[in-house]
Amino acid sequence: MLAELFPRIHSRFTSLRLLGSHVEGFLAWLEAEGYPPLPIRLRLRTLPRLETRLQRRGVCRLEGLRGSELLRLAPRDSQDDVYLSALVRSLTHYLEAHGVLGQEAITPCAQVVTAYRTYLERVRGLADSTLTQHCATAKDLLSFIGFDGDPTRLRALDALQIEAFLRSATTRLCRASLQHTAAHLRSLFRFLASRGDVDRGLDSWIDTPRLYRGEQLPRALAWETVHAFLAAIDRSTPMGRRDYAMFLLIATYGLRTSEVAALRLDDLEWRARRIRVGRPKAKEPLVLPLTDEVGAALVDYLRHARADLPYREVFLRVRAPAGRLKPTGVTEAFQTWTRRGALSIPYQGPHCLRHSLAVHLLRQGASLKAIGDLLGHRSLESTCVYLRLHVEDLRDAALELPREVRL
Repeated sequence: MLAELFPRIHSRFTSLRLLGSHVEGFLAWLEAEGYPPLPIRLRLRTLPRLETRLQRRGVCRLEGLRGSELLRLAPRDSQDDVYLSALVRSLTHYLEAHGVLGQEAITPCAQVVTAYRTYLERVRGLADSTLTQHCATAKDLLSFIGFDGDPTRLRALDALQIEAFLRSATTRLCRASLQHTAAHLRSLFRFLASRGDVDRGLDSWIDTPRLYRGEQLPRALAWETVHAFLAAIDRSTPMGRRDYAMFLLIATYGLRTSEVAALRLDDLEWRARRIRVGRPKAKEPLVLPLTDEVGAALVDYLRHARADLPYREVFLRVRAPAGRLKPTGVTEAFQTWTRRGALSIPYQGPHCLRHSLAVHLLRQGASLKAIGDLLGHRSLESTCVYLRLHVEDLRDAALELPREVRL
């Protein structure tokens, strides 16, 4: 395969002392991952430069080298050297998948976070996405106090350090997100106190940022804007067919991005004309009727755009590397079509489509209970957040002015 890509200079790559023996396998892996020929050629052309960097670092053999050490050979800013950055990331994934690289050292921080995740999963039964958020906050705090360098610092943790950590988080988080971070910290300190790692009562030192009911503006789009967004998606391409089916699902059923990404082929019950949506928070799937429009969009994508890969998820990546589509990929697709359609949508994610559906159903006469059941809410209070009144709704509720004021 290498000789077909580089008929004249293929020996230049196979003769590399460190990387030469892995070139053919790396090439086959790139092709299996769905990379087109041009990106493969550009990565392979960069191999001699990576070989030089490895030798300058005194690396004598790849076996035993850790993935983090290999990743450090890429520039800090990927735009400084796009091809070298892409090569280092791809090669690291390939070598890790084939067991060439050594195991990463388990740091004190990793041990605590792993134990905390196990506790959250087995004792509290949290969903995977919530587990990830809790563990990310725990890792950030431990890194902030320098836990890996000196594990005794956790025992000496006090209110001033906690306040300093929260103050540093305010530079990148809004009050709503900071409220979640505060809740994560209280949960973490209760867990650490149960193990004797910190003093009891640290969780009571954390005050929650104040949020007020109805303080945020409505996030729902006009229903005409939702139709304009769907119409702006170019369905002549594989990516367009996939994205149209995804966002039609969200606009029709109010699915979350995580639910769209997790949808499996087994969840599509064609003969029964039903679709089964997993709801991690509710722990029970939601069974919905499969409408003709949604069914047609799914069939169009599955027949003409979905890659033939051994994955059971409905929606897969279109760009290399091939594989499952993550929830962040759904958000990026929403931003892409909003930008291409030149639509005046002020929101960065497709969650506004859930809000739009809720308001649309309310105006069609649906009850709050029915809307909440469709959106997967366990309380009507959660549903009411989606139904903040628009200006037009307020006009309908306005009282008539007294006659003397009109005069």
